[in-house]
Amino acid sequence: MPELRLALCQTDPWVGDLAHNGEEVVRWTRQAAEAGAQLAAFPEMALTGYPVEDLALRNSFVEASRAALVELAARLAAEGLGELPVVIGYLGRSEHPTPRLGRPAGEPQNCAAVLHRGTVVNRFAKHHLPNYGVFDEYRYFVPGDQLSVLRLNGVDIALAICEDIWQDGGRVTAAREAGAGLLLVLNGSPYERNKDDARLALVRRRAVEAGCPVAYLNMVGGQDELVFDGDSLVVDARGEVLARAPQFEERLLLVDLELPAAATGGDGPPVALPDGLRLVRTELPDGPPRTPWTPVAAEVAPRLSDEAEIYAALVTGTRAYVRKNGFRSVLIGLSGGIDSALVAAIAVDAVGAEQVHCVSMPSRYSSQHSRDDAAELAHRTGLRFRTVSIAPMFDAYLESVPLTGLAEENLQSRLRGTLLMAISNQEGHLVLAPGNKSELAVGYSTLYGDSVGAYGPIKDVYKSLVPRLARWRNEEAERRGEVPPIPEHTITKPPSAELRPGQQDTDSLPAYDLLDTVLDLYVEGDQGRDAIVAAGFEAAVVDRIVRLVDTAEYKRRQYPPGPKISAKGFGRDRRLPITNRWRRG
Repeated sequence: MPELRLALCQTDPWVGDLAHNGEEVVRWTRQAAEAGAQLAAFPEMALTGYPVEDLALRNSFVEASRAALVELAARLAAEGLGELPVVIGYLGRSEHPTPRLGRPAGEPQNCAAVLHRGTVVNRFAKHHLPNYGVFDEYRYFVPGDQLSVLRLNGVDIALAICEDIWQDGGRVTAAREAGAGLLLVLNGSPYERNKDDARLALVRRRAVEAGCPVAYLNMVGGQDELVFDGDSLVVDARGEVLARAPQFEERLLLVDLELPAAATGGDGPPVALPDGLRLVRTELPDGPPRTPWTPVAAEVAPRLSDEAEIYAALVTGTRAYVRKNGFRSVLIGLSGGIDSALVAAIAVDAVGAEQVHCVSMPSRYSSQHSRDDAAELAHRTGLRFRTVSIAPMFDAYLESVPLTGLAEENLQSRLRGTLLMAISNQEGHLVLAPGNKSELAVGYSTLYGDSVGAYGPIKDVYKSLVPRLARWRNEEAERRGEVPPIPEHTITKPPSAELRPGQQDTDSLPAYDLLDTVLDLYVEGDQGRDAIVAAGFEAAVVDRIVRLVDTAEYKRRQYPPGPKISAKGFGRDRRLPITNRWRRG
């Protein structure tokens, strides 16, 4: 049987940075060539980054992507890498436009191409376009209508892009009918909890359906709210795992495959394929005779625990947002509570302690133990820490405008928000907001107060999960022989905003375990009020939670983005009207 050494380049593209992404392709292709690869592949839209959103509708960007692809092919050849075929995703457009109402202007396409010997030898576009959850690809792209099959060293390799294998039929069935020996799929598949298990089950099923091994290549890194976890894998025709890359790390995943020889002569498959797909074969000339090599031991990376996976996603998303937006340092209001403590730990792991600036901003209601906990965390992590009391500002404000009750409480939060933004403007740090998903869901936050910031690292983390992540991070530090970053007292004390004497979160909200269970049913599960009550929850509690969630939509719209870890995060996933009289859930 023919052999193929495949290199899956699990990389971190930057949206809009064609030059950077091109350089990365050259760098990783060189590594693949040095490792003896016979075919190198890069993720979905690796040349432009993904998702590009409305950039796809800018003609200048589409043409720049197309030009960069041609330049990249020539560059690889000039660098002595032209003999290694490269499959890479990019932004293109339909070669046969049929403008009409309802199709995106310019007919852009989510494309991939094969580069070889200095030229673009094959182009094709994604066939199935996702239009659910965080995806709006019908808004941006028109679908492709071909099955590209690359014949290389006597093997037929069918090519597909992401959603092409998430939907039944299409290129998976076509690959089988075309007699492909391998199905190679380029992906930009965002992370959410347990997605790795769903992907593996999907790829195994598609391998059996296609009747051949499947190589599934995903990107890593972050783009605004989305996090990409990699987790590239190769399975054989029975669905058994041959190789699997780690999550949240760039990696060159090498695997040696024994594949069936391509059909020849009159034994070739028919041109007609399902779903209206056209078969387009591209036969590459055989390269120079391969010198004997030592078989590679394909990596099968161990899986992460639930807490480790989530924490890595939060760190990855935060790091990407800071760096890709041109910042080096971050600023956090460190209260001594668990939310800001977890955000500080994430920030230290994302950008380094020396680039994390924290401010304790006590008022007359701030407890001494919270001040001490904030200082202790700073000492343990080595981050930069200062204290600026808001008491004088608070008193001066109340002398001018007498306030009581909720207005007085919120004033403290807004003074802290103003102070953080002033320091950010003065010193150039990016402010991180500490709000969690439970608080955002029910509006338990202060606009222009604790909601200020450019990014919210735990925006999609329910409050009941926050202490679990904190404990995991401390345990991980102990496992490494390091000092746990988060003081134990911060984890164990009752949550409190400390805006009035003796205040606790449970004064205003149900216990978080109960609250989060109902929120999961209402937000992630899209269950209505009656269905949740029927599941055994007290009607009065459900009514209160549903009312709080529904009336807080205007606050959520003004909250900064944060990394998505759940099946349905606030923002791109969940789009409800602000002005809304429906109150039955």
